[in-house]
Amino acid sequence: MKLNVAHIAKLASLPINKEEEKQLEEQLTETLSYVEILKEIDTKDIQPTAHVTGLENITREDVAHDSLSQNEALANGKKQHKGFFEVDAILSND
Repeated sequence: MKLNVAHIAKLASLPINKEEEKQLEEQLTETLSYVEILKEIDTKDIQPTAHVTGLENITREDVAHDSLSQNEALANGKKQHKGFFEVDAILSND
């Protein structure tokens, strides 16, 4: 199968030179030939899955609890200003 790598690169807005085009054509051809081999595998008795680990999402019950008051939340902050944490500036106007 002959791939038009220059056309694919253009569609993807990727500037490539002739050397890169040749290298990418070889790599894509190799990848596609591997996919063709995978297509030969009989998967009719295999259940579809999104992952193979068997892990499931484990979540806790979403229960509302009392949260900290504003004063409690600010208590360990080095500086506060009008009910908010105050931090030193990290940007300058230079």
